[in-house]
Amino acid sequence: MDYLPTFLSLLSLSLLSLSHCHSISDLLMSRGLPAGLFPDTVRDYELDPNGLLQVFMDQPCTAKFETRVFFESVVRANLSYGGLIGVEGLSQEELFLWLPVKDIIVYDPSSGLILFDIGVAQKEFSLSLFEDPPVCMPQGVLQEEVGRKELGFQVQR
Repeated sequence: MDYLPTFLSLLSLSLLSLSHCHSISDLLMSRGLPAGLFPDTVRDYELDPNGLLQVFMDQPCTAKFETRVFFESVVRANLSYGGLIGVEGLSQEELFLWLPVKDIIVYDPSSGLILFDIGVAQKEFSLSLFEDPPVCMPQGVLQEEVGRKELGFQVQR
């Protein structure tokens, strides 16, 4: 019985250290996910004891992995080992439609694949696409630059 308070103190300290790693990339890697799932514009994050992860960015932005993705200024999900479940605030472009990402899962890291569940379909991507945080541009900038370059015009500012 004398050991119970010491055990509880050590347990709470270890949970605190796990709940706030130095960066979002460190946290993701400690949970079996690739470091580059969130963009380079992440300002901060919170992870509560129940596993609810909230990732904060200064503004909504668009990035590109294999397809374009849109990050709200706050992205929420339940973080478990190898997965972000019940994702809110993240959409993926599919055939000119923006569809909300529901779950992001790495079932088997040795497969080299990550699964994005967008509700109507599931898409597998190479984990190598998510090694580094993507550059995230304010809403509309990525589309404008890509669209003009495809038409043969250079973006001038």
